[in-house]
Amino acid sequence: MGLLDGKRLLVTGVLTEASIAFAAARIAQEEGAEIVLSSFGRALSITNRIAARLPKPAPVVELDVTDTGHLESLASRVREHVDGLDGVVHAIAFAPQNALGEGFHEVPWDDAAVALQVSSWSLSGVTRACLPLFGDRASVVGLDFDASVAWPVYGWMGVAKAAFESTCRYLARELGPRGVRVNLVAAGPLRTMAMKSIPGSEQFEDAWTERAPLGWDVKDTEPAGRAIVALLSDWFPATTGEIVHVDGGYHAVGA
Repeated sequence: MGLLDGKRLLVTGVLTEASIAFAAARIAQEEGAEIVLSSFGRALSITNRIAARLPKPAPVVELDVTDTGHLESLASRVREHVDGLDGVVHAIAFAPQNALGEGFHEVPWDDAAVALQVSSWSLSGVTRACLPLFGDRASVVGLDFDASVAWPVYGWMGVAKAAFESTCRYLARELGPRGVRVNLVAAGPLRTMAMKSIPGSEQFEDAWTERAPLGWDVKDTEPAGRAIVALLSDWFPATTGEIVHVDGGYHAVGA
């Protein structure tokens, strides 16, 4: 018996085999889950190729979280592949290049707004779109990066992650009575496409190497993937609105 036997999951954000979402999808399948992936635009063809590298090839639906039509039709398009959902992995984040790095106070609203819509509000948008697919119980897990402090070079993505964490708490409060758990996994820095897009992100790697009590491997997405799968399972039935840090303990120690 696998941890997710019989579970039907939507996993967003699978772009490469180095992504946390790919690790989560792979482990979920190994634990018995049926997976549907999402992607959009030019990334669709890439995700379709990556989907074939999972233990069991998974279907891919198009989802641009800035497209109202995509969100409104998501449930019906997912139903073409599964008859409902027991969980969702939200691994969606984006900020325009000039909203990252230094010069935080110089970023115009239009660029900051993109980061907030895609990286924060979309947790609510995707969850709402999937509500018709949920039964009596469901689990939503989002990918986070600790937003309790101001990081160098992270720019408006740091603000977006703070809003993301707050969105998680509000969704947990409102959807708990409907049996929906909403939690986040805050991983340490990993060499994903998302991290590589941040100028100067090697600073994070150096900091984790020096300070993480358990050590930290920037190439190993397995720990974060396992945490996601655990939260999707029935092993955390009374946990919601929580941020689970999978960062080698970095968040718990001082300088």
